Amino acid sequence: MRFATFVLTKQEYCMDGYVTVIGGVNMDISAALTAPFVPADSVPGQVSMGCGGVARNIAHNLRLMGHEVKFVSVFGDEAFGEMCWRECQAIGLDLGLSERCEGMRNGLYLCVNDQTGDMIAAVADTDIIARITPAFLEARIDAISHSTLVIADTNISADALLFLIDHCNAPLIVDTVSTAKAPRVIKALRQSQKQRLHGLKLNLSEAQAVTGCDSVKVAADHLTAMGIGQVYITLGSDGVYCSDGTRHEHFKAIPTRVINTTGAGDAFIAGVAHALMSKVPFPDCAQTGLHAAHATLLSRETVNPDVNDYLN
Repeated sequence: MRFATFVLTKQEYCMDGYVTVIGGVNMDISAALTAPFVPADSVPGQVSMGCGGVARNIAHNLRLMGHEVKFVSVFGDEAFGEMCWRECQAIGLDLGLSERCEGMRNGLYLCVNDQTGDMIAAVADTDIIARITPAFLEARIDAISHSTLVIADTNISADALLFLIDHCNAPLIVDTVSTAKAPRVIKALRQSQKQRLHGLKLNLSEAQAVTGCDSVKVAADHLTAMGIGQVYITLGSDGVYCSDGTRHEHFKAIPTRVINTTGAGDAFIAGVAHALMSKVPFPDCAQTGLHAAHATLLSRETVNPDVNDYLN
């Protein structure tokens, strides 16, 4: 077991090329309780609203880290869609491969966090993401394949993930999002002609759900045996377990006072991608991910605008 002490210096940054991020963009409505949760009753708290979504959060973090980011998603044509589109433009994401969908509402995510910042419940209304089909991706595959790195989330369908696995020529990393959606990438990988994926990030519950293995090591071995080159299993306050089939490493989390857990996993994979694009070898790249996640845990926002300060 190792502690997460590795950081990048500015001289080590390698900004050649661009990263493409594919997946969901939501309007996030978050409630942070200031009193104990009581079922079937109203509880005092603070409610905030802003642009979110796993893929969008990853893209935002990468943009803050200094990368050129092409964001591939679908936006509604109502007020929330307009707000998300403008916010993505404002932070510098390239939306040339994204689409505004006429007559459809934007993705919406509602979550309630307790007094410690941990999630009590959440609801994701993301039907619009079904518009990211294999045909949608095929029309954009040339630009996607010319990326230095591609990250997709499992908000997109198994068929869309299958298309990416078989047709994307750039290294592809997938974030599994949730236990309900994680099986999509496993289904896609099993149906794939290549049966090869550069990387997979998932939490312990998701790893157990897709492998049926209680042991984190056995789950990681199961996933690498399927053709996944790098597996990152996040363990919350216990850090992260990494494996490429031959090397296994458990990095402890950075001790912190948690303000908010939402978005920490998104920041983690953005940090890993940042490190990989900066030529940091596996598994040390996971330490950069832990620093990025640490920054998010210290922020009331889903993406810490100062995340880059925690990497230096």
